[in-house]
Amino acid sequence: MTRLAVLSDIHGNLLALEAVLAHLHAQGAPDATWVLGDLVAFCPWPVETLDRLRGLPAAQFLQGNTDRYLVTGRRPAVQVRSPEEWASLPASLAMRDANFRWTVKRISYADYEFLRDLPSRLEMDLPRYGRVVAVHATLADDETNIYPGTPDEQVYPHLSGLDARMLLYGHTHRPVDRIVDGVRLVNGGSVGLPLDGDPRPAYAVLDFERGRCDVAIHRVTYDREAVIAELERVDHPARMWVSRILRQARA
Repeated sequence: MTRLAVLSDIHGNLLALEAVLAHLHAQGAPDATWVLGDLVAFCPWPVETLDRLRGLPAAQFLQGNTDRYLVTGRRPAVQVRSPEEWASLPASLAMRDANFRWTVKRISYADYEFLRDLPSRLEMDLPRYGRVVAVHATLADDETNIYPGTPDEQVYPHLSGLDARMLLYGHTHRPVDRIVDGVRLVNGGSVGLPLDGDPRPAYAVLDFERGRCDVAIHRVTYDREAVIAELERVDHPARMWVSRILRQARA
C-alpha cells in the first residue's frame, strides 16, 4: 500500500498545520506528502509555517496563487458589481495590498526563492492504479474555482488534455471527492482557512492498494482563538477579515 497525504491552503496558520500533522502522524507516517500551494499569506506565522513545511520528510510542494502574488507583486483582479462595491474598493485594495506587504516584509530571500521556484504541477504513477496529477486550482491556471457543486459540463473543459486517473487540487478551501468524465477529483479542503462553513482544518489521506484508492478527508480541532489573538498582537493589516473567516469558515 502507498499512502499519500494531501494538504493545501495553509496560509501561514501554523497552529492549524500542527494540529493536522499531529492527527496525520497518529495514523502512521505517510509515504509522501503533497502540499498544493497557498503556503504562507494571510495568517500570522508565514516564516514559521514555511520552516515547518520544508522540514517535512518526503514532501513536495506546488505554487498557489497567493504564493505567486507574493513573489511577483501581481494581485488578483477585482470584480465590481454595484455602486456600493465601487465605493468600498479603495479600502479593499488598501487592505489587500497591505496584507501581502506584511508577509513579504517577514519572509527571507531564501523563502522568496523557494516560493518563486515551486512548480505548478505534481504527478506520479501508482502501480496498478495509474497516474495521479496535482495542481493548485486547474491545469490551466491557479485561480479558477471548481467547487463541490460545479456542474460536470463546466468541469469538462478543465480536464482536457489530462492523462491521469485522478486530479488533486486545492484553492477553493472546500473538500471534494467526485468523479467527472472518468476522472476522480479530490480536494482535501484547507488546512488554514476553511470556507465550507466548518472552521476545522481539513486534509486528505489517500491509500492506494491493489489498483484502487481509498480517500479519507479528515477534520481536526485546534485553538482558533489563539490565532485571532496573535493576529491582534502583531497588528496584522487584515486581522478583522481573517478573524471572521477563522470563526465562520465563510468568505
